[in-house]
Amino acid sequence: MNSSQENFLNVIAQAIYDKKGMNILALDVRGISTMTDYFIIAEGTVDRHVRALAGVIEDELHACKMRPMYVEGLQEGDWVVLDYGHVVIHLFTPELREKYSLEQLWQQGKIIDLEIKVHSL
Repeated sequence: MNSSQENFLNVIAQAIYDKKGMNILALDVRGISTMTDYFIIAEGTVDRHVRALAGVIEDELHACKMRPMYVEGLQEGDWVVLDYGHVVIHLFTPELREKYSLEQLWQQGKIIDLEIKVHSL
C-alpha cells in the first residue's frame, strides 16, 4: 500500500472516530475482490448516527476533492455504503453489522493498522 492510499484510509477512519463511530476496521482485499482494493467497516449506535458518520466522511473527502461514485442506504440508515472506487466504506448499526458479518465474508483480507489520533479531554 502506498502512502497516499494509507493516508486516505486514515482520513476516513479519523472522521469516523471523531464523530464517535466504533469498531473501525480496514481490510486490504486486493487480490481477493474485483470490486475494490480496501473495505472500511465501522458502526454507529443507531440509524441517525450511521447517517451522520456517512455525512462527515463525505464532507471530509469532498474537502479533498473526492466524491463517492455510489452511495446506498442513507434513507434507512442502518447500513450505509459509500463507494469511492478503490475504497468501499460500510457503516452499520451494531445489529446489522453482526447479522451480515462482512469481516467473515472477507476474512482472507489483510487487516490494516490505522493511525487514529485519540483526543484527550
